[in-house]
Amino acid sequence: METWLMQTQSFCIVLVMLIGIYFRRNRKAHVRAMSFAMLWDIILILQIELSRSAILKASNAVDNALALNVHVSIAVSTVILYGFMVFTGRKLLSGNNQVKPLHRKLGWTTLIMRILTFVTSFWAVTPKESLT
Repeated sequence: METWLMQTQSFCIVLVMLIGIYFRRNRKAHVRAMSFAMLWDIILILQIELSRSAILKASNAVDNALALNVHVSIAVSTVILYGFMVFTGRKLLSGNNQVKPLHRKLGWTTLIMRILTFVTSFWAVTPKESLT
């Protein structure tokens, strides 16, 4: 049940990001949707940590299944990209339109990485016995 709840949240985060992209020309709606999605994603990571000791498991990369290591790598990359998105987004909000092409490229990359995080999460939570 717990896995289902987290997968549902992950799916909803991707949906909110897609809504944010849809409203990219409406700055207020775009910023609200994307901020909400990123904040919710960080909260989801904290939920996963508190319920599964995810950091401890992820730090044991040598013994982990390949799918888990790939998932963790993509998820960490996504969170790092959030930092770049906030940085370039704040520059845009302050009137620096020179960062717009970079923000756009980083945005699409972040969305792809977040979708990959969602997809790989299904393999990462699958018991090892069922993967063989």
